[in-house]
Formats: sequence, structure tokens, C-alpha cells
Amino acid sequence: MTLRHAVDAVVLDIEGTTSATGFVVDVLYPYARSRFAALLSERSGDPEVARAVAQVREAIGDPGADAARVEKTLNAWLDEDRKATPLKTLQGVIWAEGFARGDLVSHFYDDVVPELRAWHSSGVRLYVYSSGSVAAQRAWFTNSPEGDLTWLLSGLYDTENAGPKQEAESYRRISGSTGIEPAKLLFLSDRPGELDAARAAGWHAVGIRRPGEPYFEQGVGDHAAAGTFDEITVSRSTS
Repeated sequence: MTLRHAVDAVVLDIEGTTSATGFVVDVLYPYARSRFAALLSERSGDPEVARAVAQVREAIGDPGADAARVEKTLNAWLDEDRKATPLKTLQGVIWAEGFARGDLVSHFYDDVVPELRAWHSSGVRLYVYSSGSVAAQRAWFTNSPEGDLTWLLSGLYDTENAGPKQEAESYRRISGSTGIEPAKLLFLSDRPGELDAARAAGWHAVGIRRPGEPYFEQGVGDHAAAGTFDEITVSRSTS
């Protein structure tokens, strides 16, 4: 069954939605883990790195924590798959460098990019809202197997500039930032808690269910569901 939505914008989750969670867990996480120590020692004076380190120290209640303690905390959070903003920030810095060097190329499911191009061509704006940092998102879309896709995007949101992904207020914040009323926004994600939050903020929401993804068996609650992007027809709102 094809799902049809007339909206002004589609907001995309990445892991489990546009791209395989396995790629992030099996490729990107180890890449970041192996480079935390060097980042903390060599770029501690960079404002973005320094801010993230200060956030780690605040989170663990140790304002004097040294680089080794910070690295240990980051690795523990990584093991827990915790969506901690400073972890995502530092991962983003490392991944951006890895993509720029050609060490990394991002992953997209085969059905995604053709639909994104079609939706964009129809006048629908595209945004990303991911727990990964804005820097990581930009690197991800810049370094796809099909080249730079950032021209398709009108904006990027993460847990720092929008807020936690399972809180309705975050989606209200995005709506206000984009200038698009909630009823004309569609959110695509594989996580039911995120879909619930988007709907609570007045958005349309569709759950993406891909076999092999972590939330596939759990399902998407009472939300409409699609297995691929080409099961969703998106057109520009006429009102």
C-alpha cells in the first residue's frame, strides 16, 4: 500500500531509516573509538572539542577530569549507545575528518536517494534530524556513494540545536526554526518513541521498518509504516 502525504517538508532520521544502523555501529563507532585519544590530546584547544569535553566533565560531575577519564567515559557511552550530545559532537569531528580524507564513505539504502531527489524536485523541502551531530550529518550527506547530496537539504538538526528526539518540544522547535507549521511536516524514523513525539507536536509521522534493523521486530506502534521510501508518495502541500 502506498502512503500519500501532501506536506511542505520531510524530516529524515538517518540510522535505520535512510541508512543501515549496522554501518554506523560496525564501521563508524570503531573508527571514532580508535581516535578519541588523539583528538583529546591534539585538538583540546579547538572550541568545539573544548565545549564537548566540558560537557563530559559536567555530566560525570568531575570538572577536573583529565583526557584519560574523558576518553574512558566516551567509550563507556559508546558501549551503551548513549545519545549523549558531547559524544555525538566528538564523533562528528572525527567522522568529518575521516570522510574528508577518504577513509569513509557513507551508506544509503538503495530506495532512498531516488526518492529524495524526486521529493526535492516536487518542491518539498528536506531536513535531517538525527542524534548524530550536525557536523556528522553534513559529512554523511557530502560523502555518499553517489557524491555530494547536501544540495538536497534545507537544514540539519541534532540533539544540541533541537533537543532530545523523544520529546515533543524538540519537534516544535524544528517547526519554529523552519517556519513550517506542524501539520505540513512529515517525519520518517524507525523508532516509535520518536514518531510519538513528532505526532504529539502535530506532525505527520511514518515508521520505516527495514528487516535486520534493531527496531524492526518491535514495530512502530500505531503509526503508518513503510518498508522502503518508494512506498511513500510525497507531494507539495497546496494549502
